[in-house]
Amino acid sequence: MTVRAGREFLAIPGPTTMPDEVLQAMHRPALDIYSKQMVDLTDSLMADLGKLFATKGKTYIYIANGHGAWEAVLSNVLSRGDKLLVLESGRFAIGWGQAARAMGAKVEVLRGDWRRAVRPAEVEARLRADREHTIKAIVVAQVDTASGVANDIEAIGKAIKATGHPALYMVDTVASLGCMPFEMDKWGIDVAMSGSQKGLMTPPGLGFVAANARALEAHKTAGLRTPYWDWSEREGVEHYRKYGGTAPVHLLFALRQAIDMLFAEGLEHAFRRHRLLGEAVRRAVNVWSEGQVLGFNIAEPSERSNTVTTVLVGGGHDPAVLQRYCKEQCGVVLGVGIGDLQGKAFRIAHMGHVNAPMVLGTLGVIEMALIALKMPHGRGGLDAAIQWLGENVGPSDESPL
Repeated sequence: MTVRAGREFLAIPGPTTMPDEVLQAMHRPALDIYSKQMVDLTDSLMADLGKLFATKGKTYIYIANGHGAWEAVLSNVLSRGDKLLVLESGRFAIGWGQAARAMGAKVEVLRGDWRRAVRPAEVEARLRADREHTIKAIVVAQVDTASGVANDIEAIGKAIKATGHPALYMVDTVASLGCMPFEMDKWGIDVAMSGSQKGLMTPPGLGFVAANARALEAHKTAGLRTPYWDWSEREGVEHYRKYGGTAPVHLLFALRQAIDMLFAEGLEHAFRRHRLLGEAVRRAVNVWSEGQVLGFNIAEPSERSNTVTTVLVGGGHDPAVLQRYCKEQCGVVLGVGIGDLQGKAFRIAHMGHVNAPMVLGTLGVIEMALIALKMPHGRGGLDAAIQWLGENVGPSDESPL
């Protein structure tokens, strides 16, 4: 006997649940890609991506996922043999560095670990030691969805600026854009990239890049440039060149609807919604951890992200058993542990098109699974989440959950 009839709910950190309005926006005939309507659609999206990144720099849209956007960034600002400094805090900045190495760059990893955020002081110390300025660029993820960490991008930017080092500061916002504050220009970021399938509530397949004047200057002498990714090619007179060919029309309609929904809610309201729902998840996990089997991967509470929570599973218990129960018996799909945490953790996503019923339903199913599987846990995790939201979302709150 199962209780999973109805729509399966994704609680994985990408692709996330898409609003019905976004799905419906794609259900229309193809557009004349040479029409004024197409040009206007592109112009509106480029301008609004600038608002999301909080930059006056140039923005670019690629038919690609986040890995493609990584390559777009690297190929436009680096040359073969340039050194890239990777700030480790999980899997994804490391992955960006691996892509750079495969493309011919030299890669140095500033070692961190999967249980904490990047330490700005360590970044500053490494850059001060690079007196010859051999490091050409620095990459970091604002949120690493494998570890569940949220890095302090503003503080890292201040540390870089304090050294006077000329390296480009480049940030992955795939799991944070539209969900938490990101201030590209204010924080001194030269290049930022993201993808469509997480906080932006759009199907996978679109990658985004924003570049400031320093990055555009570096681009002029970049030796890794190739036609498809090349920013200069994207600036060509013909409109189709903005997409390196045929525009991904229906994905663009979806993105337009998703951004409209995000702006209608208001970015500050969206950020607050993610903070409240993220904390609700953490309240539940904190109670469950009293059973000495479940626990947070990120040790420091202030470094846990508002978009995904990575939960360690110990005591000889297999997280796959819990995940299978949640999916097969209840219709809730949790994220698996990946990279160093494969087989050691599960992940709860709370990003993008998500509200209180979704989060509380997910937490309720997890707690149900813990009981059914007789996994030791502190009782009342769901109650703690409800208590938190009840105390912080008032009857006249302007940002309902």
